[in-house]
Amino acid sequence: MLSVDLSRAASFLPLPYEEVLRPRLVRAGAQLQHGGGPGDDFIGWVRLPETYDREEFARIEAAAARIRADSKALVVIGIGGSYLGARGVIECLGSPNYNLLKKDTPNVYFIGNGLSAAALREVLALVEDVDFSVNVISKSGTTTEPAVAFRFFRALLEKKYGRAGAAKRIYATTDRARGALKGLADAEGYETFAVPDDVGGRYSVLTAVGLLPIAVAGIDLRALMAGAEEMMLRCRTEEFTNPAWQYAAIRSELYRHGKKIELLACFEPSFRFMAEWWKQLYGESEGKEGRGLFPASVDFTADLHSMGQYIQQGERHLLETVVRFAPDAEQPRVPFDEADGDGLNFLAGRTLAEINTQAMDGTLLAHVEGGVPNVVIRTGPRDAHTLGGLIYFFEYACGLSGYLLGVNPFDQPGVEAYKKNMFALLGKPGYEALGEHLRRKLEETPSAF
Repeated sequence: MLSVDLSRAASFLPLPYEEVLRPRLVRAGAQLQHGGGPGDDFIGWVRLPETYDREEFARIEAAAARIRADSKALVVIGIGGSYLGARGVIECLGSPNYNLLKKDTPNVYFIGNGLSAAALREVLALVEDVDFSVNVISKSGTTTEPAVAFRFFRALLEKKYGRAGAAKRIYATTDRARGALKGLADAEGYETFAVPDDVGGRYSVLTAVGLLPIAVAGIDLRALMAGAEEMMLRCRTEEFTNPAWQYAAIRSELYRHGKKIELLACFEPSFRFMAEWWKQLYGESEGKEGRGLFPASVDFTADLHSMGQYIQQGERHLLETVVRFAPDAEQPRVPFDEADGDGLNFLAGRTLAEINTQAMDGTLLAHVEGGVPNVVIRTGPRDAHTLGGLIYFFEYACGLSGYLLGVNPFDQPGVEAYKKNMFALLGKPGYEALGEHLRRKLEETPSAF
């Protein structure tokens, strides 16, 4: 069961804060549960673990089984919340080397999350000579990066299988009723799954957005949703036994007392893309109106040999949140070496879990003594049930945190700025005046860009 250890973070605050924050947490929780707060048309994820569409869920499982049977690879086309959660779950529960492992499930490639020609060519080459399917994920169908990538992979599918054959291998996760991708899917006969109207992209991993790729990788969706539902029930509690209350409150107070950057750390390399998902979740939800903790992540112990110096002795504006999974069941033991040239025979016979635990504890003590508050999130083993609960915990705490901060945790107005400039510079119809203005700026001050 997930727990939040605040013992090495609360000591950085001058006074108890729980009772002072209680009324605001009660109000924020009520806004998440019942609406009435900014962005409340996007709180459909709050009850999702108990209200999700069972009929669509069964279609997701059936589509995943079909892809596993007829494809050696699945190409997932999406950006931001349309891919980070799925990739995070697959790598965390499978492996960062998932596509290199011997397995009876298809490889899963993620593309459409950038505009790199090299990355696109690479994935096209990887699937060109194998049977593959595509899951294109976009509510509108007009987001530049995934829309451009889809053109390439749709063309390759149609070349390999013909137009009708390609249509059977394209699965569109998009708006339920409208948009360019929905119109194309209906016209061509692609199977479609819905991006719920009341769930924003970064909160959508437990919808079809994340569930189809996760299921193709052979991960137990029912255990994932059961873990999320269990956490949902815990997060309704209006007490400081609620782990989301604990996390949101300590983040809020540490931010108020000068901690401006939050490092999410884990001692499992497979957690890397879960941390990338977390960064989008908290960065887009809190980073607005000149406010918000800056979310960053580190992979321990590797980053202790690169970022460790700054964390230990750099500017004291950091707080650290560490996710600790229960040890894996299978644990290799350090071999005995007769020569003991490396001087490590004192570790012989110990499991890597034992050594990793001491590394975690030693790091925690060093960082706290160096002035970095540590919040420790302890979870069960790395399995679907645990991860479903962890996903929901982070989402709910994020909603609470946004309301405590006084912002709308469900919009992202700043994201549109780069899109408008990009469209204008590329000559998209309707952006001519802005394009001319931007080109003049680039010509006048090239050194600034």
